[in-house]
Amino acid sequence: MSVFALGLNHESAPLDLRGRFALSAEQLAPALLGLREQLKQRTRIGAETAMLSTCNRTELYVAGGRELVQPTVEWLAQVGGVAAPALLSHAYVKEGSAAARHAFRVASGLDSMVLGEPQILGQMKQAVREADEAGTLGTTLHQLFQRSFSVAKEVRSSTEIGAHSISMAAAAVRLAGQLFEDLARIKVLFVGAGEMIELVATHFAARTPQGMAVANRTLERGEKLASHLGAEAIRLSDLPQRLHEFDAVISCTASSLPLIGLGAVESALKKRRRKPMFMVDLAVPRDIEQEVAQLDDVYLYTVDDLAQLVQSAGAKRQAAVQQAEAIIETGVQSFVHWLGQRHTVPLIQALHAQADDWRSAELQRARKLLARGEDVEAVLEALSKGLTQKMLHGALAELHAADGEQRVALAHTVSRIFLRKSAKDPAES
Repeated sequence: MSVFALGLNHESAPLDLRGRFALSAEQLAPALLGLREQLKQRTRIGAETAMLSTCNRTELYVAGGRELVQPTVEWLAQVGGVAAPALLSHAYVKEGSAAARHAFRVASGLDSMVLGEPQILGQMKQAVREADEAGTLGTTLHQLFQRSFSVAKEVRSSTEIGAHSISMAAAAVRLAGQLFEDLARIKVLFVGAGEMIELVATHFAARTPQGMAVANRTLERGEKLASHLGAEAIRLSDLPQRLHEFDAVISCTASSLPLIGLGAVESALKKRRRKPMFMVDLAVPRDIEQEVAQLDDVYLYTVDDLAQLVQSAGAKRQAAVQQAEAIIETGVQSFVHWLGQRHTVPLIQALHAQADDWRSAELQRARKLLARGEDVEAVLEALSKGLTQKMLHGALAELHAADGEQRVALAHTVSRIFLRKSAKDPAES
């Protein structure tokens, strides 16, 4: 059994295409069960599957044979409503050690839009929990992800990879600061109440804006975040009537359709008498219609735009990356070694079973001879010869049947197995 990763991210695919494949946490389990069922129907092979879906990436991890790659591609293309060739033009497929290396880099924050950001590790752990609860996470993927988390922890503790990054939240505040002279004089609206909005809101709250409000589909959850921030909670349905009150709007929900349309923003701008609006859409798919960006008095930024704010920390950052890559490579080699051993487990089990059968047969024969009063030394001699003959029979038969180069290669193999030097038997000392 091997593993492969199929996915698309902020580097391989544009935002709108990524939006087609974005799934909420609640959608992951049904999707994984659907994928496993389709793979079983197409290939009659049971596969382990897990899925990671964030605003920057959608990735499938599958443990199974290479014949599972194409049907997995076709399934994911169907999820996004695109043709398989169109998906592959923006996707990547990584197999074996490359898949492990990719998973370790993702967990460590090396493959993130913001280098070293820690949020992806939590998202990855959540994806593993969803797969485990769905019953699609087997031994191989469990090992892959647990080793990913271990490697990520070592990267965090042994390098400064996280010290040279700017989070999405900090980047949003920095952009707002470039537009408004004093953030303490603006009103900020947060649409959504998830982890990302909470992080952004915390950063904005530190700049003590004049007013803050939280709009969420579930009012209770919105009120909880608003209470924590000292902000106002408003209903999502009231958003069009209240939009003009806010100078900055940051949105990140799991909605499949835009929540803030062109018409609503145009209406808000008229009421504001063309005062500028700062808007950040952190959602994938978009929460704010793309056409809003064309309005003269709106400064709209997406997750892809925020990535451009991430600044290099020069030599120190490069050194941290190199250290992290070395840690990851060690982890990859360890996983590949474990995976290789997994391939030989059935053979090892079969060899042990065969040896036990031989041992039982010879012991049974020896006991019968002893019960008839045969000489003990003669019985032991017969037992040892019987075991030796059984152990050598297969190798000798193959040697006799082989010809030419095949016999030479087989002879080398038999020599390595049966004529290898071992430690001196203590009984011979």
